[in-house]
Amino acid sequence: MHIIHIASELAPIAKVGGLGDVLYGLSKELQREGHTVQILLPKYDTINYNLLQNLQVYYRDLWSYDGEHCYNNTIWSADLEGLNLLLIEPHHPKFPFNRGTIYGCPDDIDRFFYFSRTCMEFLFKANLRPDVIHVHDWQTALVPLLQQDMYKNLGWQPIKTVLTLHNLEHQGKCFPHHLTRSGLRGEDYLFPDKLQDLQNKDLVNILKGGILYSDIVTTVSPSYKKEITSSKEGFGLQDFLKQNQNRLHGILNGIDEHFWNPEIDKHLPISFPAHPPFPKEKWELTQKNKELNKETLRTQLGLPQQKTPLIACVSRLVEQKGVFLIAHAFKHILSTGAQCVILGSSSSKEILKIFLDLQTEYKSNTNGKIILEYNESLSHQIYAGSDMLLIPSLFEPCGLTQMIALRYGSIPIVRKTGGLSDTVFDIDTASCKASDRNGFTFEKPEEKEFSTTIDRAIKLWKEDPKAWQKLMQQGFTKDFSWEQAAQEYLNIYKANA
Repeated sequence: MHIIHIASELAPIAKVGGLGDVLYGLSKELQREGHTVQILLPKYDTINYNLLQNLQVYYRDLWSYDGEHCYNNTIWSADLEGLNLLLIEPHHPKFPFNRGTIYGCPDDIDRFFYFSRTCMEFLFKANLRPDVIHVHDWQTALVPLLQQDMYKNLGWQPIKTVLTLHNLEHQGKCFPHHLTRSGLRGEDYLFPDKLQDLQNKDLVNILKGGILYSDIVTTVSPSYKKEITSSKEGFGLQDFLKQNQNRLHGILNGIDEHFWNPEIDKHLPISFPAHPPFPKEKWELTQKNKELNKETLRTQLGLPQQKTPLIACVSRLVEQKGVFLIAHAFKHILSTGAQCVILGSSSSKEILKIFLDLQTEYKSNTNGKIILEYNESLSHQIYAGSDMLLIPSLFEPCGLTQMIALRYGSIPIVRKTGGLSDTVFDIDTASCKASDRNGFTFEKPEEKEFSTTIDRAIKLWKEDPKAWQKLMQQGFTKDFSWEQAAQEYLNIYKANA
């Protein structure tokens, strides 16, 4: 099959959150299975061009539209570890993708509408006809609408479209005149059965439009599919999604098990075996080398070498991730005598202040460390060197950190929500068979329940090393590769192509 992805992120060259990781991992797996995959992405000035090969102009003088104005664009081709990328470079006076950032501009709506329109203009004029166009979140949810209501009328035969919902919190709500700038009549869509927002009748909702006009809609975990049709996790779209649930499919994300593999991870000071089975000598090597990674990490971060668990949190510091619970956990863990490391970044001054204040309050406590930055290499080292990983999300469409933690022998402590419910099963309370249990979970986003769950984990680590080792081994045995998820996507593509 020929599959074209249109998206705003792609790891590792233009990554903000999980969307970029998902697109990279899924595309690599689809390509490994013999399918042709191309990815359309804005040519951001922030792209890590050192990771690209064969960067060259693919298509010149592509004219596209922004309202009444017409602007030239250059399409670049490049390879990323065998994946073919097509990068859209607008010669637009506002330089929409030369802002030093991917998101967060006041005109994000216009930036990504222009990108979506230009992608469709390119596919149409270059006569590229894939079997499937796969779009992601609100930033490219305009594509199915453009295809159905504009390009079909220009004689372009319809191509089946798939929209993946990575996070419903952001929906691309805007006034109709923004939609008009893309070439459609915005006021024609300001109706309940079209794009009119369900909460503000003066706005159109682009994600709603993507759901309405796509052939198939997927979520990034089965539990998230249930939550967004029956609770506040739908962010106002739950009733609309329930009405369209016959086109809604929950597919659990995977992780790239080549990139996240402690046996070959170039970021680790010492590699260790992580794939079962674990005969005695192999397991002893895993334990020994994981312990050496912890010692190295402690030295690097200035933590004392002592017989106590090292508990970590690697996260974007945004409200969704439960920042007030993360801050509380830091204080609680240090009060028990255990060690705690937080690695994260945030664009919110209010959230940053919470953790800057914690740094000041605990600057004399050598068992705690807070690093407020994005650091890919250090994140790998923390996964490998920590005993436990905290993920107290308020909602979590899928989550990748818990999967990565299990691959690196770090036991996840998570709130039961979304994809966390589909991947982490409590050692004491899960209804699944004992051999599938791999972590610690809690229900309510409350400090007391989170603290109690952390205490259970610390108690097991201290008092029953054999049970802890068994828990680690059960985490290692879980298959989080992209193979199964890619097959589910292929089934959807083929059934609807």
